[in-house]
Amino acid sequence: MSTATTASVSTHILDTSIGRPAEGVAISLAARSGSDAEWISLGGSATDADGRCKDLPALPEGTTHVRLDFEVETYFVKNQHSSKKQAEAQQDAPRVRDSGAFFPEVAITFAVNPGEHYHVPLLLNPFGYSVYRGS
Repeated sequence: MSTATTASVSTHILDTSIGRPAEGVAISLAARSGSDAEWISLGGSATDADGRCKDLPALPEGTTHVRLDFEVETYFVKNQHSSKKQAEAQQDAPRVRDSGAFFPEVAITFAVNPGEHYHVPLLLNPFGYSVYRGS
């Protein structure tokens, strides 16, 4: 929960290659207070069956920048059979690499203001991703 002096962060992941939430993706959270400050690891969590990560650590007072690190390679390796089947259904689709994903991890860095909530969804597939500030 945010106060007037801290921001808060939440996220969820949708695997757009299958149109379903991405379950079991490990996410770590880091923060810093200023562009030149050192990153401080705050811990992490993993997505639930709905692709949501509801228990990310709270941000410390004075946080100006946040980094979410999504470890997606394990998710794609675990679900590789579905991804391959999807790719094979499209004649011109590139084959999934041995690791199951072209991007084995996704790191998203963004600026925050005190007292605001930031929901940052990740739309993911084996060959790309996009993020946005949600609500």
